[in-house]
Amino acid sequence: MGEPVRKGGYGIYYHFDYVGDPRNYKWLNTNQISKTWEQMHLAYEYNARQVWIVNVGDLKPMEFPISFFLDYAWSPDSWPANSLDRYTKQWATGQFGPEHAGEIARILTLYTKYNSRRKPELLDENTYSLVNYNEFESVIKDYQNLRKTARDLNAKMPVQFKDAYYQLVLHPVEACSNLYELYYYTAKNRLYAMQQRAITNAMADSVKKCFERDSLISNYYNKIMANGKWNHMMDQTHIGYTYWQQPPGNKIPDLKTIQLPSTPQMGGVIDGAESLWLNETNKPVIPVFFDEKKKKHYVEIFNRGQGNFTFKVLPQAGYITVDPANGKITGEQRLWVNIDWAKAPKGVSHVPVLIEGNNQKVVIEVVVNNARPAHPFGFYEEGGYISMEAEHYSKAIGDKNITWTIIPGYGRTLSGIMPTPVTAKSQTPGGDSPHLEYTINLTDTGKIDIQAYISPTIDFTNTHGLRYAISIDDGQPQIMNINADQSQATWSMDVSNNIKKITSAYQVTKPGRHLLKYWMIDPGVVLQKLVINCGGEKASYLGPPESFYWPGK
Repeated sequence: MGEPVRKGGYGIYYHFDYVGDPRNYKWLNTNQISKTWEQMHLAYEYNARQVWIVNVGDLKPMEFPISFFLDYAWSPDSWPANSLDRYTKQWATGQFGPEHAGEIARILTLYTKYNSRRKPELLDENTYSLVNYNEFESVIKDYQNLRKTARDLNAKMPVQFKDAYYQLVLHPVEACSNLYELYYYTAKNRLYAMQQRAITNAMADSVKKCFERDSLISNYYNKIMANGKWNHMMDQTHIGYTYWQQPPGNKIPDLKTIQLPSTPQMGGVIDGAESLWLNETNKPVIPVFFDEKKKKHYVEIFNRGQGNFTFKVLPQAGYITVDPANGKITGEQRLWVNIDWAKAPKGVSHVPVLIEGNNQKVVIEVVVNNARPAHPFGFYEEGGYISMEAEHYSKAIGDKNITWTIIPGYGRTLSGIMPTPVTAKSQTPGGDSPHLEYTINLTDTGKIDIQAYISPTIDFTNTHGLRYAISIDDGQPQIMNINADQSQATWSMDVSNNIKKITSAYQVTKPGRHLLKYWMIDPGVVLQKLVINCGGEKASYLGPPESFYWPGK
């Protein structure tokens, strides 16, 4: 767009494999076909059709995205955004027959989503938050569950499909779930050393086991599978990068070891905190429990010495229970706090909970919000933020020429949404021009920041950058340019994170229900998520989990 007409036309050079800044990624497939579809659809619609080239490095292990790239290039109109699940199932049927194609397609879709959140070569113990929103634990559970599904299906595969299934489906799940665990245990080792937990050294041992398992997984692929037919295909270095170029070999992360006192000592933290409660002057407060549909919260107690000690928990209200309520601690124990919502009083309650262990006592505070929503529907502020997936809008407003298209499975969490056609003219935000509406409920007045999670895209217009706008209620739309900062540092951060987080500020003059409007200005902008920071958002990689939504009656 904006370039002169050329006799030979235009084409596209795309990457499934990459060497360069900010980091090489050559080990495994990390490509979502939904992302490939979005980018190549854009190219096709802007008539960059003459030559399509994709850099794949080695053909293995890129068989699946290569197939999609070529099939889409052959007939783009045959594969609209809502057909991607059908394509994946069709491809799985072609490799393994129809019996398990649906389940295989689900595994392929999920592992490429998990891998594309951050390339394995960029992953480390600091990527995901260990304490905020249980983020690291959640992504670990995602991969562990997927690994179990892939292993269970492997047991059902006919002998003639075993090697192919391992290469195309099971291996990337096994290898990446193990890599995630390696960095998860590394993060816990570092945090536990700071907290002086008794199991700090055990976490270091878990890292070493994962590092060894990584080599065994590669060895099986290289030497054992198919009698060594694909030897050396998994030799690529993938652990221990410090800059864009690969290290000469995989390097285990630096680990901490500690010396323990000879007698047990009780320590503890609340959900969402890394500092010990014993070091705090104020009574620790667990994150607020909000309505019976929200998740539970926990308290974690642990040993900071040798031996063990007993504990018991005494909630000071009958509608609160803790599981387990007593026991013996050698390493650590997570205590889940449960609310009986049928018995909880209306409104907001503050309930002390006494924990006794090893001749120590601490009182924590549980806050229960059992107030019925004041408004009939919408997202509710909780913990000082509202988080919304882009496709969960209240209303989508288009016109005779422009509609909104959801790209299923796209991006880091749920999906993406964009105005179509991608060749539409730029719009002036306001009135009935194309926009998405999100009903939100805020607890207070004052300044809020709204983060739009936008897929990184260059300014293919070569003019003013790609823009969108956001407004609150009937306020003036605030125009944001996703290409405003074109520095090398920003580009590097965006492609590393596979997202652009763009923040705009607003002033709210009254609490309660409001209407957030996300306006289309330029085509080609894909929205994944919106997060409203009311002052309580905590640091995380994927952003806070989606907030409580009251659907109304």
